[in-house]
Amino acid sequence: MLWQGDRVSRQGFPWARLLQAALRLGLAPDAFWKLSLREWRLITATKSEGGFGRKDLSRLLAAFPDKE
Repeated sequence: MLWQGDRVSRQGFPWARLLQAALRLGLAPDAFWKLSLREWRLITATKSEGGFGRKDLSRLLAAFPDKE
């Protein structure tokens, strides 16, 4: 169970839903699991909240490609 304020959720943490959202954003599962909570919040924030979109993510991936 997961605490939500003063209540406990019987459904647990929605990992599957978060991973599905990451995949829709173009993140590979291994990249999702390496994200900090701060990074996840930044990626998923709306533009009005100061987040960035797919184009911003594409620019970052181009600037800092994965090394094999």
